[in-house]
This record gives sequence, structure tokens and C-alpha cells, in this order.
Amino acid sequence: MQILVNHLTRMQPGYVCAAGVDVDTLDHVRPVLRYGRLTTRLLRPNGGPLDIGAVVDLGPTTDAGRPPEVEDRRFDPARATWLFDDGPDDYWDSLEEVARQSLEEIFGPDLELWDESGTVDVGGGSASLGCLKPESPPWLYVDHRGTVRMVLDHLTPSVDLVVNDLRLYESDGMTPRRDLVASVQGRLEAGTEAILGVGLTRPWRKRGDTAERHWLQVNNVHLRDDPLWRL
Repeated sequence: MQILVNHLTRMQPGYVCAAGVDVDTLDHVRPVLRYGRLTTRLLRPNGGPLDIGAVVDLGPTTDAGRPPEVEDRRFDPARATWLFDDGPDDYWDSLEEVARQSLEEIFGPDLELWDESGTVDVGGGSASLGCLKPESPPWLYVDHRGTVRMVLDHLTPSVDLVVNDLRLYESDGMTPRRDLVASVQGRLEAGTEAILGVGLTRPWRKRGDTAERHWLQVNNVHLRDDPLWRL
């Protein structure tokens, strides 16, 4: 299976999550391991195959998905191979082809917007990955805890989401690249067209909540003036 990588997110230090679209069907695919998580050794700067805009041959895969994480495909990272990098115009065209105008189109009617975020109950939802074309420019900022966040105020209710775009953090995966965040926000304010990679987390229970839920987050910020900005 070959994918075009369009989601690349930070996890705990030393780990990443990556996903892309099947080059034949344009369905989203998230490569996962039988045990454990993907490490930063799989990133292109570290000699691995994964980077935004990279076309990667995952080798043989097996379906490991269940709602909402229907995109999961088990693979052997030792057999994954970088093939080539997509050109910026072709990459943007692929983003536009899979982008949707609303979150419901991506995740289905089970997505609930509340508490300035969005959730899907365990076992619900029709997908856990997608690309959103916001109706108005979002607001990107770093909060008081050093977390990059994004406000989407064109939604009702508006949401204030964690942004886990690996490129917006230093190599430790924890320290925000504040100058880069400010630069991206300036481009958004200037009207640069954006397509957002969005996703649902693995289920976890928020403090004070009564159940585990999948939480909405922004995975990546793709910009029309530089679709392939890299690590």
C-alpha cells in the first residue's frame, strides 16, 4: 500500500503519529504497529520515510480499524520505504480533493461540540481523520502552558483545539516554536488559504468527566503559499 502523508503529529517525547491518503483511493490510512507506537526514528530528518508530502510504500498491511479509528492499518516499519516527495501544487490539489467543509462531513453525526472542544463516544463516529477547509481564518496561538492551540470561531459553538502539528514544536516535542506559530498566524490573518488536518485522539477520560471519549484536535496546518513546509 502506498500513501501520501498529510498528517504528522507529536505524541509523547520520542513518538509520533502519522497518516495519509491511499494514493489509489484517497481514503485516509493510519499506519499502526501490532505493539507499541511509531518512534521519531521513522521521520525523514532521522533517516526514516515519513514526512509531510512524502509518498511512502508501507509494504503489506492488514486492517486493524474499528470505529471511529477505521483508518488503522497494521504494517511493518522495517518494510516501509520513501518513494518520492509530492510537488507543492500536486500536494495542494490532493488536499483540496479530500477536504470537507464541515466536521460532520468528516466524523459523522456522532461528533458533539462542547466545552470549547468536540468529542465522539467510544465506538461511535464514522472516521477519526480528515481535512477541513475552514470558512474563515482560524486563530493560532500558544497558551499559558506552552501548548499550541487553534480557535475555529466559524463553528457553532466555537472550539479552541489543541494543535499537535509536529512542525510547530522543537525536536523535544514539547517546546513550542513561538516564532513559527506567530509567522503562521500572520499568514492566516493576511488571508492565506488553509486546510486543516483534523483528527480524534485515542479515547481518554478528562479530569472531572464520567467516561472516556475521543477528543477533537488539529493535527496539521497546511498553507496554500507553502503546502510542503517541513521540519
